[in-house]
Amino acid sequence: MFTGIVTDLGEVLDISGKGDVLFKIRTAFKVEDVPIGASIANNGVCLTVIDRGADWFAVQASAETLDKTTLGEWKPGTRINLERAMSLGDELGGHIVSGHVDGVATVVAIRPENDSLRFSFEVPDTLKRFIASKGSVAIDGVSLTVNEVEGARFGVNIIPHTRAVTAFGGYQVGSRVNLEIDMLARYVARLLEKD
Repeated sequence: MFTGIVTDLGEVLDISGKGDVLFKIRTAFKVEDVPIGASIANNGVCLTVIDRGADWFAVQASAETLDKTTLGEWKPGTRINLERAMSLGDELGGHIVSGHVDGVATVVAIRPENDSLRFSFEVPDTLKRFIASKGSVAIDGVSLTVNEVEGARFGVNIIPHTRAVTAFGGYQVGSRVNLEIDMLARYVARLLEKD
């Protein structure tokens, strides 16, 4: 489990393999404190650490993960949001995030709003019913509050600090991002389904 509070902006160093792909990620994390088998959210995708070095760790993504997320679009040099799994007793600064991506959203507009930027995203039709104004979403692993919703589009404000310490600083119109809907919305929708 994660909180959606990004703690490092990592960089993809190397990609290898076919089918299942191995990613080597540079990080500022104290790698000696990251055990093999640890879970790290990589742009919101929970992946298992399978190797590590002085300033990097390696994770492996299955073909299913590559198909359902933006990981298949990564290349060496891609900057990615990183968050280590939370421990009991940690501050829950964002919202409960599982690291299980529901789909891919696309940036459709970016406009200034005071010191912030208002990002608008479009989601697949299958996910739009889960997005609610003033609800929570995780975009590339970043916990955010939804400002407004109109059909399959929604907007969030990104303050200068968030732009500086996450991958949001490099997003443009057309950028594709991993989207995790709020876990509570998912379960409420399931409970309301007619059998």
